[in-house]
Amino acid sequence: MGVEAEPVALPRHRSPLLARHGAVAAAGPDAGVAWHYGDPTAEQRALARGGAVVDQSHVGVVTVTGPDRLTWLHSLTSQDVQALPPRTSTELLVLDPHGRVEHAAGVVDDGTTTWLLTETAPALAAWLDRMRFMLRVEVADVTDAWAALAEPVDAEGAAGEPVTWRDPWPRTAPGGTRYGADDDAHPGADRRWRLVLVPRERLVEEVRARETAGWPLVGTWASEALRVEAWRPRRSHEVDDRTIPHELDWLRTAVHLHKGCYRGQETVARVHNLGRPPRRLVMLHLDGSGHLLPDVGAPVRLPGAAAPTAGGADEAAAGREVGRVTSVARHHELGPIALAVVKRSVPEDAVLLVDCDGGAVAGGQEVVVRGDGVTPDRPAARGPLTRGLGQHPMLGGA
Repeated sequence: MGVEAEPVALPRHRSPLLARHGAVAAAGPDAGVAWHYGDPTAEQRALARGGAVVDQSHVGVVTVTGPDRLTWLHSLTSQDVQALPPRTSTELLVLDPHGRVEHAAGVVDDGTTTWLLTETAPALAAWLDRMRFMLRVEVADVTDAWAALAEPVDAEGAAGEPVTWRDPWPRTAPGGTRYGADDDAHPGADRRWRLVLVPRERLVEEVRARETAGWPLVGTWASEALRVEAWRPRRSHEVDDRTIPHELDWLRTAVHLHKGCYRGQETVARVHNLGRPPRRLVMLHLDGSGHLLPDVGAPVRLPGAAAPTAGGADEAAAGREVGRVTSVARHHELGPIALAVVKRSVPEDAVLLVDCDGGAVAGGQEVVVRGDGVTPDRPAARGPLTRGLGQHPMLGGA
């Protein structure tokens, strides 16, 4: 079972902050900004304490204007945004007809314009533009004009302040539901994260203003470690061509279960009401004693007779492959951690093996999406079910 994310277009801009002394460029979906500036552990601690700024100028920005913008977006996407108040943040997904995730975007409206912050700006803007028909809306990819700065602040932007998107994760939104921990018990409950949009030509100036106030500039090593700790899914990492939002616990913040019809809604409702997601997101605490760290996409296995070695091993000896690593980080307190998508049937208490260059490492699970695949508000069965219904392959059985 592969969990290989679709290719994400490289950013159109190389951040001027990469010219800083000690800056090390990030790679992959974060190319264009800094991975760190010379001391990733200190940077991560500063961000965790709530006093740092992160260059996120590689994030795409799409705007939708016109009087029909909110009702139009409401009809196309997974979120209820038809009456979204100004300066109120949410997030949405664009699903394909089978309910699989195509795009994800943070959403905030300033009263005249809806701003979408996304990792797939060109493709999302192009798709939205094709869906305008005769409605009074205009779509623009404005990534060339606007850059995002991340702050560990749990507050919406106020009137007169720049456009600001406050990450709603992991608070279960009205109309949403959860496959994992209660909001208050969720490890992401203490994570504060918002993106502030600034004119791209003022990026360096805006960072210097925050540094003057005592906030150091930190890289994506720090922000990614805290994201993985918070079990926060990311479009460029956790999503492949089969992903449905239930598998990532994304019904918490990005899906409204009681809104009107939209593309992919049938799958969302069927899996929630009758079925079970075929896969589930887990966080893995990796054994760091051997100093091995897996790559994104590395196979995750149930232990077999023997672990894989540097020279390789046959599948029977290595153990059965049950998933793939989607994100990897070195946390300043937890050590090496990862997110992975595995088959729902994998026992929740199983210690898994993750393939690395040079061997394999053990990974203890933290359950993000429960193995029973049922939410607390799943409708009760109205009568006896046909034998095996809960495991029907069309309804998400493993």
